[in-house]
Amino acid sequence: MIVYTVGTRGSKLALAQTNRTLGQIRQKHPEVDFKLKVIKTEGDREHGKPLFSIDAKGIFEREIDQEVASGEIDFAVHSLKDVPIVEQSTGTVLAAVPKRDSPCDVFISKGIKIEELPKGSIVGTGSLRRLAEIKFVRPNLEVEPIRGNVDTRIGKVENGELAGVVIAEAGLERMNITSQMTQRLSLEDFPSAAGQGAIAIVAKEGNTGLIEILQSIEDKVTRAEITAERSLVLKLAGGCRVPIGAVGRVVEGDVLTVHGSIYALNERKKICASAKGMLLQAEELGYKVGEALIAQGAEDIEKEWREKYGVW
Repeated sequence: MIVYTVGTRGSKLALAQTNRTLGQIRQKHPEVDFKLKVIKTEGDREHGKPLFSIDAKGIFEREIDQEVASGEIDFAVHSLKDVPIVEQSTGTVLAAVPKRDSPCDVFISKGIKIEELPKGSIVGTGSLRRLAEIKFVRPNLEVEPIRGNVDTRIGKVENGELAGVVIAEAGLERMNITSQMTQRLSLEDFPSAAGQGAIAIVAKEGNTGLIEILQSIEDKVTRAEITAERSLVLKLAGGCRVPIGAVGRVVEGDVLTVHGSIYALNERKKICASAKGMLLQAEELGYKVGEALIAQGAEDIEKEWREKYGVW
């Protein structure tokens, strides 16, 4: 039996999604087994700061991928939305993208929907995108930046510190706690981040035998969706300091739709664009939506956010 060493963060969610992914590989390749190596990342060490205030990219995956590139571990499992859009030349490849979980955000409260919260209620999120979306839908709510694992965030609602939190449904799915959510938020009102709900499996470039094994759980639909979403954000030169919604969806066959949104900082305004084509056009479609957003003034909106929160 071949045993591969797999890198992951140590959070409950990271371990859950890594173990589930390894189970999927074992189903296809019962001749292989895995040893987990938990690696602490910059994002774990800087747990007291809002994500958008940390002046670094790849804070949840960089140190792990460095160990992949150096051969200290064989591959890594990440939340794909944590992987920077602009890939650095690290000697690693995105070897496989398994079938995606829900890309939606959810609202967790003590049973009250977000549209029913009293004026002035405080909602928590760690994302500028979610902050902008909440303020667009409910401008009379207060939004507080929060960090911490899923349990910690939910605990802030249970102890009354917050009226609610907005988090990714995929995390609840992977931890088998979807019963905690009060409502699933629509992708129309809360368009998700590029790659949300998807898993990235990263291996060393040129490790063809292992990459072939990992690709046995590749999902071509998910790959097309996330390629389009990441292409859209790349065209806008966006990062986590600009609130960009990027949603690629294949509803049937090989037809891919891509929707992009960006929210203004100083007024209740968002601009949107969309495109439709075939799976093989994923990168081109994302680029096209990005161009359409730029034509509507996206770069001016991005400039406002970067002036407030810094260049990313």
